[in-house]
Amino acid sequence: MRKLILSTLAVLSMAAIPALAEEGPALEHQNWPWLGVFGKYDQAQLKRGYQIYHDVCSACHSLNLVAYRNLADIGFTQDEIKAIAAEKTVKDGPNDQGEMFDRPARPSDHFVPPFANDQAARAANNGALPPDQSLLVKARKGGPDYVYAILTGYEDAPAGATVPDGMSYNKVFPGHNIGMPQPLTDDAVTYADGTKATLDQEAKDITAFLNWTSEPELDTRHSLGIKVLGFLVVLTALFYALKRKVWSDVDH
Repeated sequence: MRKLILSTLAVLSMAAIPALAEEGPALEHQNWPWLGVFGKYDQAQLKRGYQIYHDVCSACHSLNLVAYRNLADIGFTQDEIKAIAAEKTVKDGPNDQGEMFDRPARPSDHFVPPFANDQAARAANNGALPPDQSLLVKARKGGPDYVYAILTGYEDAPAGATVPDGMSYNKVFPGHNIGMPQPLTDDAVTYADGTKATLDQEAKDITAFLNWTSEPELDTRHSLGIKVLGFLVVLTALFYALKRKVWSDVDH
């Protein structure tokens, strides 16, 4: 019986080794500014991240759960938002003649996706379906650290590794073969605020932006949490003072 148990454990452990290898190296934790009780988003970084999404990511990835007017939360003015929305067209209607028509997008519209449907997206991406990025950070184990690691994890395949046609080698991606070509390199964009566009900077900025699309209420939640903690501290002090007052005449 003991030999049977040991043999079974050995087989299971050997089967687990390839699975662990497929997961890639451990993620390196980044010092994100929004972490912690007092953490909050850096609006300048979020705007740089939006620029990367606009200039690079939006060619393949949608943001179906985000409206253009939400960009006001990261520092864009109403005029800027109107101009950003007007770059895209949406189908609307029917009009008085019962026909659908195209019009410029408005701030109230959600981000216009790059493809009309999933089939068109697959056809343009070698059969792969680019995921919607609205909740991407929350949907991936490791959150922002995983997204950052993927963006900076592209490298030449090591000797003996097989990379199928249309795939790229990524040291972090499970299985290492990823359908998305390397999206970011040094100077992939020219930042409007003059920040030097290194690969590391670009990866952190777009990750911050995608974390905001996943948790746009984070700053408000942290601010409310601090106020609640402060209220509880004051309330505790008042109850303690009241207790001392009520029991002050009792002989202890």
